[in-house]
Amino acid sequence: MSKFTEPTFIKSLLHPRYWLVLMLMGVMYLLSWLPYFIQFRLGQGVGRLAMKVMSSRRETIKQNIELCFPSLSVDEQQQLISQNMDNTGLALFETAMAWFWPDIRVERHVDVEGLEYVEQIQQQGKGILLIAVHSLNLELGARAFGLKKPGVGVYRPNNNPCFDYFQFKGRVRSNKYMLDRKNVKGMLKGLKDGEILWYAPDQDYGRGRNSTFAPLFSVKDACTTTGTSLLIDASGAVPLPFAMIRNSNSGKYTLKIFPPLTEFPHKEPHDAAVYINKAVEHSIMAAPSQYMWLHRRFKTRPEGEQSLYY
Repeated sequence: MSKFTEPTFIKSLLHPRYWLVLMLMGVMYLLSWLPYFIQFRLGQGVGRLAMKVMSSRRETIKQNIELCFPSLSVDEQQQLISQNMDNTGLALFETAMAWFWPDIRVERHVDVEGLEYVEQIQQQGKGILLIAVHSLNLELGARAFGLKKPGVGVYRPNNNPCFDYFQFKGRVRSNKYMLDRKNVKGMLKGLKDGEILWYAPDQDYGRGRNSTFAPLFSVKDACTTTGTSLLIDASGAVPLPFAMIRNSNSGKYTLKIFPPLTEFPHKEPHDAAVYINKAVEHSIMAAPSQYMWLHRRFKTRPEGEQSLYY
């Protein structure tokens, strides 16, 4: 079976051990109905408070930006760090928007550019490997994209079954179905059938058989998955990058779909990782302060090299 078994809400999820999650979902639902400018201000406040409490994450943001953009002045780096902390808090509200807003409200807030690239590939009968990056508003980007062109999500079930239920329901609202991230056969089948498959190769998934080291911004060796190469070479799908960008505090977003990656190095996993990282950089730079810099992107180092983190 290629599809992920859809989680259902059962009576056991009302157990007191899940009350915190249920309260969180209730609060997120209620907050999602507030006017956008109020959500924006609350999100900034939550981000600043969270970064004061989560000092290790604040340090990770700082280190990642210093590693990736050494040419920026100290003041420019600090400005980017501060903006990213604000946006990290806003991510909670943007996730609530993605999971709970009605379709008409999402469409009113999001403009889409580059949809013609999707239509051109679909007319050729080919699958699309949608190259995503972990922007802080990715959930909202996925929802908006699915309203125009429903696709297939790659999904890691959450360890908490109550949270997993709401996460799944939120992510599948405007897409066809979800696949477990370990279900490579299901991914390949979807791509061969001409589906749009979400894939995010921008994080550090650790050293393994399907990884290599490739440059990312100013870091020479970033541990990078070779799964992109595997999926494209085995399915004949077209890699297509995109970025979700919050334009200002007005609540307007742009879902920007970039041209297909026509020079993808086939049958060369390392070269493909280098190539994909360039596309990842391009997507991040569309809105660098809105990227998930709190992830320890460079935690895995080549054999014998010490950690880049303090």
